[in-house]
Amino acid sequence: MSSRILWADDEIELLKPHVLFLQEKGYDVTTVNSGSDAVDLVHDENFDIIFLDENMPGMSGLETLAEIKSRKPSIPVVMITKSEEESIMEDAIGSKISDYLIKPVNPNQILLSIKKNLDNKKLINEKTTSNYQMAFRNIGMTLGDRLSVEEWKEIYKKLVFWELELGSGSDGVMEEILTMQKTEANRSFGKFVTDNYLDWLNDDAEETPVMSHTAFKEFVIPEIQGDPLFVILIDNLRYDQWKTIEPAISEYFHVESEDIYFSILPTATQYSRNSFFAGLMPGDIQKVYPNLWKNDEDEGGKNLHEEELLGHQLKRLGKNVRFSYNKVTKHEYGRKLADNVSNLMNNQLNVIVYNFVDMLSHARTDMEVIRELVEDDSAYRSLTMSWFEHSPLRDIMRAIAEKGGRMLITTDHGTIQVNDDVKVIGDRNTSSNLRYKHGRNLNYDSKDVFAVVRPEEAHLPKSNMSSSYIFAKERQYFVYPNNYNHFQRFYRDTLQHGGISLEEMLIPVVTLKAK
Repeated sequence: MSSRILWADDEIELLKPHVLFLQEKGYDVTTVNSGSDAVDLVHDENFDIIFLDENMPGMSGLETLAEIKSRKPSIPVVMITKSEEESIMEDAIGSKISDYLIKPVNPNQILLSIKKNLDNKKLINEKTTSNYQMAFRNIGMTLGDRLSVEEWKEIYKKLVFWELELGSGSDGVMEEILTMQKTEANRSFGKFVTDNYLDWLNDDAEETPVMSHTAFKEFVIPEIQGDPLFVILIDNLRYDQWKTIEPAISEYFHVESEDIYFSILPTATQYSRNSFFAGLMPGDIQKVYPNLWKNDEDEGGKNLHEEELLGHQLKRLGKNVRFSYNKVTKHEYGRKLADNVSNLMNNQLNVIVYNFVDMLSHARTDMEVIRELVEDDSAYRSLTMSWFEHSPLRDIMRAIAEKGGRMLITTDHGTIQVNDDVKVIGDRNTSSNLRYKHGRNLNYDSKDVFAVVRPEEAHLPKSNMSSSYIFAKERQYFVYPNNYNHFQRFYRDTLQHGGISLEEMLIPVVTLKAK
């Protein structure tokens, strides 16, 4: 079925060659010579796009535009005018026109505007699909190589780029191919981490990535200079989620640098975030500050001493600066903090931990309505964006920008949607996390996990002499044999963290400057 075009111009007879050109291209063109006639037709009939002369006798183009938009706001309207006055352009753009053309227009300009508004999505999808097909081959060949830390970061950035590009409206076939390629990448990445992780922590590797316990020293410390710095740690923020909210943040900030660092294992808040603030691995925190560390089986919150750990790290690094620490777990507190940004400008360093994304990922497991809303990664990103646009966090960032503050955004770990159950047996004191287990007498199939039999080699705490850790890879999750079928069904396709995957371990760190 051909697209229907309405063209309103008081000199429409002079545009007959343009109309014939469009009809030859297969478009159904209806013409009128007044704004009032255009409004009447729009009321009675359906059109796909409208071309509207700005300067018509009687009802002007802008008046006609307002009437059309009040009745059918979704119809794309292209304004055509002889005038190049800035005020007319601004009025038209403010009235949500889809394009703006200056007379005299040639037929190809009209055709381009039609394609841009009606065929834009189709043409972009075709080009995106073609481009990914080429990238698919290149990424596939690269995955067969022995990759370095930096090359893995670049591979993950490319995969996320194509995930966002293809997720904006392709036919679904390419997304399935990309999902298969990400699965292959995670399989190779799991082997890469398993082969190198202990060497990274014990200075035995040729190349060691920046990790949770070195990230603050590497990225934050160099930024503590002059103007106040705000470090905003959004718990459980994946790299793809950062890229999703980046355009909204870019309204107020220029991105000065963007990097990726490696979360330590387990990729869980009590381990990775405490390490970030302490500048130490969990086992070292337990040794140096035993009163500030709690093991999995201990009662009470596991991240209650971040401010103290941060203070200790700053002192060790010779940074005698005035700093603040705020943790936002409730909407109301976020609002109060947004109102208090001006007072925080007196500090050289302000740390804000924002917990919403982590709560969202857990809610997807526990609440059926969230499961339905967040069916896949694309929906997870979309919900994250919707939350951010209406959150106090956006107000906090806007206030920081208005005060001319600098900002560093990061996280502690990511999350992955699991779908491959792995049986494991442990005693009643074994940790409950689905992506890692910590306990004694763990029974498992060694081919399915990355096992750390001696926790001290991974600088991890241990509750007793026989404690060990195991970590799930790819999209695996651990299930106990008792009541196996129930837990297999309940946790399948939920968002989990703690194990080894690109999504959990490769996390963003971004520095920004107010516009």
